[in-house]
Amino acid sequence: MRHDPGRWGFPPPHQPPEWQPQPAGPGLPGWLEERLFDQRIVMVRGQLTTETATGISAALLTLDTAGQAPVQLHVACAGGDLSAALAVVDVIDALVSPVHALVTSEAGGAALAVLAAADRRAAYRHARFKLNEPRAAGVTGTADEVAAAAGQHLRELEEIVVRLAEVTGKPRSRVEDDLSAGRVLSATEALEYGILDEVITPKAR
Repeated sequence: MRHDPGRWGFPPPHQPPEWQPQPAGPGLPGWLEERLFDQRIVMVRGQLTTETATGISAALLTLDTAGQAPVQLHVACAGGDLSAALAVVDVIDALVSPVHALVTSEAGGAALAVLAAADRRAAYRHARFKLNEPRAAGVTGTADEVAAAAGQHLRELEEIVVRLAEVTGKPRSRVEDDLSAGRVLSATEALEYGILDEVITPKAR
């Protein structure tokens, strides 16, 4: 029987001994990230890289084995490598536990792919969204190798377009145009666009 802690509530803590959260870097001490992990919260912060995607994926997989209560994915990410984002997307797609994403400050570029993969998507009311094309990881080599990498990037970008179109209900051509233009949305506009399911509003006083 699945434990349901509520739509955005925190389930009982789970801390499997086989994985320990790594130091979160400037601005978020390791002990705090560990406490968040206890509450089934995984942070997506800064620029998405292969290294950060590996840590995020490991945390998600560990929490999935600990129980099937929703995992909270807190997003404050302006972008990063598309291949790194898709690695996280693949893990989210494979999880048994539902993933609820909450944009705490911003989401753009490659982070939009991760956001679109979540089962539920919410944001604080002052969060911002930038619809821009995710960048490819730096590629060096022969002309043929660079051309092959460019083709792979275009195929991956097409996957993001398809996911965003499915989530928002917008035509693919509209999504492509908005990504090319680098359109910026407020949380309310992202809700209207279809990227979000909910905007978190202040409590009644």
